[in-house]
Amino acid sequence: MQEIYIKQIHEYQDKIKSTLYSFTREKEFYKKEVMQAMEYSLLSPGKRIRPILAIEFCRMCKGNFENLYEIACCIELIHCFSLIHDDLPCMDDDDYRRGLPSCHKKFGEAEALLAGDALNTLPFEIIANAYKDSKISAEIAVKLVDELSHAVGINGMIGGQAFDMYSVKMKNFNIQNLNLLHELKTCRLIEASCVIGCIMANADEATIEDARAYGKRLGYAFQITDDILDVEGNFDDLGKPIGSDKENGKITYVSLVGLDKAKDVARHQTLEALKILEKFDNNELMVDLTTYLLNRKK
Repeated sequence: MQEIYIKQIHEYQDKIKSTLYSFTREKEFYKKEVMQAMEYSLLSPGKRIRPILAIEFCRMCKGNFENLYEIACCIELIHCFSLIHDDLPCMDDDDYRRGLPSCHKKFGEAEALLAGDALNTLPFEIIANAYKDSKISAEIAVKLVDELSHAVGINGMIGGQAFDMYSVKMKNFNIQNLNLLHELKTCRLIEASCVIGCIMANADEATIEDARAYGKRLGYAFQITDDILDVEGNFDDLGKPIGSDKENGKITYVSLVGLDKAKDVARHQTLEALKILEKFDNNELMVDLTTYLLNRKK
């Protein structure tokens, strides 16, 4: 990425991290351990791509994002909850996340389960409080809740996780099945990140749908790149074991169409995302970030 945009991304990340910390700073005795588990996972090393997308789409739509970081961070809370639960022994059974012991390895399964549950519900409290504090209107609050709940629920990410577990039992699993799995499990939250930014800026429906279309393309490219890195990456960069998809019998773009074809599809989806970005003013940082995500090593 260009130096000017790297600097801006770092500024976003610093503000996002301090906002995330504010959610768990005060720890009363009876919930201390659960909040420590929440904080451990929230503040572990990460790109913070989803709240950055929300902030950038709000900015591109001429919204006042400086007052809305807590709402932008709601999507990171949801994402973090999904990672905690994904790592549990009953799911993917991963011992490491972002180079550190998984939440359940550090705090135990019960605390990790509760920490994930808490992170899943906290965003809706944050949105309600933003309305009560007159930071957003009731109409915007309802739109945010609608978008976020749909993205995370049975018709979104959780549905995708269910499909992911079911897929290992399927015979003749094809590319259409895989695209649906990726759309639910990965794309929906990335789409929601972009759409939430537009909603915060009170953008019109046409703009929101453009943001959604961009998020879907980026989500596909992001997930396929993850599939590629699970083959070509290394533990030091990724902070988690390599080859876990194959070990767990998961169907990925790489296993289904091969490494070269998977790279071609990721490039195509990125190019389509970049075309949609042309509809947005002041898109230079997003163009640079989108290209970077295709070529990332972690």
